[in-house]
Formats: sequence, structure tokens, C-alpha cells
Amino acid sequence: MENARGIAEIASLFGDPSRAEILLALLAGQALTASELAQVANVTKQTVSAHVSRLVEAGLVAREIQGRHRYFRLAGRDVSRLLESLMGVADRNGVVRARVGPRDPALRKARVCYDHLAGELGVLVFESLETRACLRSARGGLDLTGSGRRCFDALGIDVEALVNGRRPLCRSCLDWSARRPHLAGALGAALLERIIALGWARRARRSRVLHFSALGEDALRRAFPVPES
Repeated sequence: MENARGIAEIASLFGDPSRAEILLALLAGQALTASELAQVANVTKQTVSAHVSRLVEAGLVAREIQGRHRYFRLAGRDVSRLLESLMGVADRNGVVRARVGPRDPALRKARVCYDHLAGELGVLVFESLETRACLRSARGGLDLTGSGRRCFDALGIDVEALVNGRRPLCRSCLDWSARRPHLAGALGAALLERIIALGWARRARRSRVLHFSALGEDALRRAFPVPES
């Protein structure tokens, strides 16, 4: 009974459209101010403060104070995974509006999922790694093979440093729009950082969209080819 009550309380927080907008805005992995969140949710600053307070109390959002400024971000990767899962269910049931403007195709093609690449190009990376035997099942999760390490080494990613970190190296994350997995974990985060550092893509302002240049997308596809069947 206690578990059911706890689930109901968390679900009620997602049930408000304004709070859902706040959480989705934070899914880009960036810390935002109350004023920025108010603009995203199209509510007053007083209203957004009330919403954010409830999300902080529930452990869904974390508050960071720097001098006179307060910033808010998702409390952890588990919250981002929950949001992506909810979006997948909503999309499957026709609740997510797929084609209402130019931002939606862009969101489906390439976006930030907390700290890693998602969307069609994120799925392409995972499919390339899987079909080229760069990933293998290990201890109920995923691990990188020797060929996989060479692939990421060639991109200038220090895999050994990631292996020695606290975070799991590889994890699959179900993509809500493609309904197929993309790469998460420490390696997924490192790949996104490298993509941006190489200038292949840039993050859209106040959005989860990743804009790949034509040259950047071509470079990504060459780095992660998908063999023809």
C-alpha cells in the first residue's frame, strides 16, 4: 500500500502540464533559473516557484545556489530515464504530437537526452556499434569489445579513464521517438561531449535539439557506419 501511495504521489507531479514542461526543459541536462523555467512553461515566476518547490521536495529536481542566483536541474539520470520512458508511452499511444512544426523533426533527428545523444542519429550510433560487434552483453548490461575501444580511441575519447570511473561505461537507453536503443552511460556522455568539441553539432539555445552541420553528420556516419544487410 505504501508503494502504491508513493507511485501515485510521483505520478501526480508529472500529471500537471506546467510541471511536465519544466521537467522536459531540464531533460537537456542544463541548469536553468526560475525565470527561464517560467518562460518555458508559460507561467508566472510565482507559479513556477511553487511547481519547482514540489519537484525539489519529491527529489525529482535539485536546487543549486551560486551567489545570488538559484539554478535547477534534474536530480539524476534515473529521473531522465523515467521521463524518456513516459515520452515513449505517450508517443506510442498517440499523445505526443509528432509533426506540428519545424522543431519536432529536428528533435526526432538529434537531441540531448540528459547528457548523451538521442534521436535518429543516436540510434544510428548504437546500431553501428551493435552490428559491428563493438558491444557485448556483460553482467546484465553492456560492455565494449576491443574493436569498440579502437572505434572510440580513434575519436580521441579516453575509454580507459571512463572504465576507471564510478559510472557504468555503456548502457542502452530506449529512444522514445525511434523506440530503439541509443547509447547512454559514461561512454554516451563522452561521445556527446566529443561531438560538440569537434564542431560536428551545436546545441540549440533553450532546447534539447542538436543541430548537426552537413559535414558533422557525414563525419558521424563515417565514424559509425551501419553495414548493409
